[in-house]
Amino acid sequence: MTSPRITVVGSVNLDLVVRVDRLPRPGETVGGGAFARHPGGKGANQAVACARLGADVTLVAAVGRDPFADEALSELRDTGATLRLTSVDDPTGVALIQVDGAGETTIAVVPGANAALTTVELPAHDAVLCQLEVPDQAVTAAWEGCTGLFCLNAAPARPVAVDPDLTVVNRHELDTVTRRDGLVAVTLGAEGAILLDDGEEVARAAPPAIDAVDGTAAGDAFTACLVVSLLEGRSHEDALRRACAAGALAASRPGAQPSLPTAAEVDAIVAG
Repeated sequence: MTSPRITVVGSVNLDLVVRVDRLPRPGETVGGGAFARHPGGKGANQAVACARLGADVTLVAAVGRDPFADEALSELRDTGATLRLTSVDDPTGVALIQVDGAGETTIAVVPGANAALTTVELPAHDAVLCQLEVPDQAVTAAWEGCTGLFCLNAAPARPVAVDPDLTVVNRHELDTVTRRDGLVAVTLGAEGAILLDDGEEVARAAPPAIDAVDGTAAGDAFTACLVVSLLEGRSHEDALRRACAAGALAASRPGAQPSLPTAAEVDAIVAG
């Protein structure tokens, strides 16, 4: 089978992660915990995930001219993905992440260089995958230049004037989707996910049982696996089942990109 060609247009961040027993309430300081730095950003996460799942990946993104850029791109370079980067004077994006003992997270993102991504040149592709950690102008340009499947992971949630072939949202983000024709995947956390086609449910899947450690990139793993699986010609049911498995695997491991599974790992947990 020929590897699907996926161009990801999106963000690159360095994740600064603090693990604590419980998330602080507003105005509260919680002591203890452990600190780690991981490559992140929804665009980079999904690019790494697609590559580990067997796709031929190109990432279109913007980074700063600072030491954070090399650190944020390290996992991507290890996958062999093609990088089409714009270097700008703004600092590389940063995400401040808190993770509690149950794997729940709070995330604050400073976009930095990601806000400078406005022009997009796409290579030959079978699909283009976007998220919303970059300006609308970049997302719109990617949609207009797409000649294959256009997928939008509408997070962080806001309306955008594009008409995706596949939209991925969680149950809270669904209300921001102004156009619901085509395929819409709605993730439901521990309950799994549903897939709608022009508003009609066509598939439903539950994730395998796992011990949640860090849910930071679970949605990115889900999105990437759904896109790759559909491009591989899998049925709606099989693609959604695999996507739920990929998301669960990512949630069972610490960090964003270090947690993203390979195709073999997804195959094993689905078969088991």
